[in-house]
Amino acid sequence: MRDFDGAAPAYVGRTDGPAVFDYLIVGAGFAGSVLAERLAAGLGKRVLLIDRRPHIGGNAYDHHDDAGVLIHRYGPHIFHTNSQPVADYLSRFTQWRPYEHRVLAHVDRQLVPIPINRTTVNKLYGLDLDEAGVAAFLKSRAEPVADVRTSEDVVVGAVGRELYEKFFRGYTRKQWGLDPSQLDKAVTARVPTRTNDDDRYFGDSFQNMPLHGYTRMFETMLDHPNITIRLGADFRDVVRDARYRNLIFTGPVDEYFEYRFGKLPYRSLTFRHETVDQEWFQPVAVVNYPGEEVPHTRITEYKHLTGQTNPRTSLTYEYPSAEGDPYYPIPRAENAALYRKYQELADATPNVHFVGRLATYRYYNMDQVVAQALALYTRIAKAEGAVAEGARGISGIGTAQPASPSSAPVHSRREAS
Repeated sequence: MRDFDGAAPAYVGRTDGPAVFDYLIVGAGFAGSVLAERLAAGLGKRVLLIDRRPHIGGNAYDHHDDAGVLIHRYGPHIFHTNSQPVADYLSRFTQWRPYEHRVLAHVDRQLVPIPINRTTVNKLYGLDLDEAGVAAFLKSRAEPVADVRTSEDVVVGAVGRELYEKFFRGYTRKQWGLDPSQLDKAVTARVPTRTNDDDRYFGDSFQNMPLHGYTRMFETMLDHPNITIRLGADFRDVVRDARYRNLIFTGPVDEYFEYRFGKLPYRSLTFRHETVDQEWFQPVAVVNYPGEEVPHTRITEYKHLTGQTNPRTSLTYEYPSAEGDPYYPIPRAENAALYRKYQELADATPNVHFVGRLATYRYYNMDQVVAQALALYTRIAKAEGAVAEGARGISGIGTAQPASPSSAPVHSRREAS
C-alpha cells in the first residue's frame, strides 16, 4: 500500500481501462445499502457493494437461531423515527409490525420502568404520588450544579445523587469504562424523566419493527441488477483490482487513512446468545442492569420484538468492552479534536464520500443514518442534474444532530448498530 501526503487519498482503484463500476461502496449496513439502492435504482449507476463480514445489514443483521427465534446478532435494534420520509422510504422494502419499546431496570431487587416515571418513583419508595407529587419529589431530590461540566453533574443536577447512584453511575461505568465524572456532559445532556405513567422508551411518531426482520428488508433493498455484492471482502484487497469512478466509505475514517493520527477511541460490545427452555424469561424485551455486581448491562428477549410464538425463548446478554468491533465513539474533548484532523483529510479527498456512524465518528440512530444517506444521494443527483426521487423531504435531516451518546449507554437508548 503506497504512502500518501497531505490530503491525497489513501487508496486508489485501478485506472487502466474503462470503469466497471460507477461506485464502490464499502460497508453493507444502512448507509451503504441505502446509497447502493438509490444510486442503482434512482440514477442507473453500476454499484459494487462490499462488506468484510459474511452478511449484509451491518449491525442490524438478524437471523433465525436453532430454536427458530429471530435474533439480532449485534444486540437489539429498535426502529423509531419522527421522519415520515425516512419511514416512507424504508416501507418500500418491508412491511411493519407495530411495536412500542419498553425497558425495565433491575434496581433494588425489583424491575422498574426506565426512563424514570411515576411508577418508578412510587414502586421504589413505596409511595402513591400523583403527577404533581412526583414532580415535587423529583424537584426536591435534584441537586443543581452551578458549573455543569461532566455527566455526573448533569444527572445529579436533574434527579439527585440517590437516583444517580441507582440508575446511572454503575451503568455508565460499565458501558464506557469511565466514571461519569470523567465523561463530557454531552453524554447525559438530557435526563428524561416523566411524572405520569407513560413507560414507552421512545416518543417518536413512527415506532415499528420490520415484519420479517432487518435482513429481509436489506435483501429486498439490494435486489437490483445494477448492484453487485461481495461479502467477506476486505476493502484493501478489493481496491487493488476493482475499477470504479467514485468511492463511498462507511467504515472507520481512521482506518481509511491508515491511522495517520492514531486510532479514534471506541467502546465495543460482546454478546452472549442463549436459548432457554421456557416460554418467557422477562416481562419486556430489554431489562437493564445498572448495578456493578453483574458484568452485563442488559438482557434482551427477542420474542417481544418479533411477536413470534415459540415454547422456547432466546436471549442476548450484552457486555461492554474496550477491545473489539467499534460501536460507540467515546465522547471526550480530545477524541473530538482527533476526529477533526481526520475530517479535514476526508473533506479534502476527491471522489470519496464518507457517510455513516463510523465514517463520521458520530452516534446516529438508524433513521438518522438513512436520512444522512438519502441526503448524500440528493446532493449526488443534483450534481448530475437529476431529480433525486426517493429523497424528497429529506433535506436537512441527514445533517441533524446525532443522537445523544447518553441515549445509548446510560438509558439503553441505543440500537447498537
